[in-house]
Amino acid sequence: MFSTIIKTEQLEQHLNDPDWVIIDCRFTLTETEAGRAAYAHGHIPGARYAHLDDDLSGRKTEATGRHPLPEAQTFAQTLSSWGVDNQSQVVVYDDSFGAIAVRLWWMLRWMGHDAVALLDGGLPKWQREKRALTTDLPKVSTSQFNTHVRPNMLADTGAVFDATNNASALIVDARAEMRFIGEIEPLDPVAGHIPGAKNLPFDDNLDMDGTLLSAEELRELYTDFLDGHQPEQVIHMCGSGVTACHNLLAMEIAGLQGGTLYAGSWSEWIVDPTHPVGKGY
Repeated sequence: MFSTIIKTEQLEQHLNDPDWVIIDCRFTLTETEAGRAAYAHGHIPGARYAHLDDDLSGRKTEATGRHPLPEAQTFAQTLSSWGVDNQSQVVVYDDSFGAIAVRLWWMLRWMGHDAVALLDGGLPKWQREKRALTTDLPKVSTSQFNTHVRPNMLADTGAVFDATNNASALIVDARAEMRFIGEIEPLDPVAGHIPGAKNLPFDDNLDMDGTLLSAEELRELYTDFLDGHQPEQVIHMCGSGVTACHNLLAMEIAGLQGGTLYAGSWSEWIVDPTHPVGKGY
């Protein structure tokens, strides 16, 4: 079972394995149909397409962030339509170093399915190595995915608010530094960060070639960053609960399991104008 990352050569050996399901998660926040168009232009053989807004998010309301989680049963139906059952080995990928695909990696774990892995280096590495692409749509037989939801993987706004007041948890924000300090904000109406949060941009998890750092390197990075906090004391966030999952994956690889996801993240926090906002470092 692959439960964190998988190498390109390993995936290539299983392209025709009926128990494996490959899912293309390419998506651009500022051009929401670009990923679907890219998929149609060419994808890894057998891959289904997952749209962040349509498939990996629920209905947005005035009280939610930009990408609220879907209802578990609704998402189970989506997985079943892709042919994912509880015995499937799932592999997810994108073209942005895992920034989007990690959301699906985390969601499957949240649903109780551990056999899911991110393609290390993603589509860019697959293409550099001149591995096969196709425009053919896969022949998919629907399946039955049964949920085993793990609610303890989530932190809500209340838990985050408590952490800002009594330091009961360490809030780790995966957004880029300029967004965290409030210098720029291209996606949300308010710039800044949750007071007391620490910034660890998700791309700090990456090597120069776009693959994940080794388990040893990630463990050193996060052990230093957590500064005495236990992994289960960590609440991960970002703009809308997507790239935060990259830091959760990195900690999983490092053997530092137990952190939670604030799925609403910054875009949900700022819905309430009474919530405090920090600027700078």
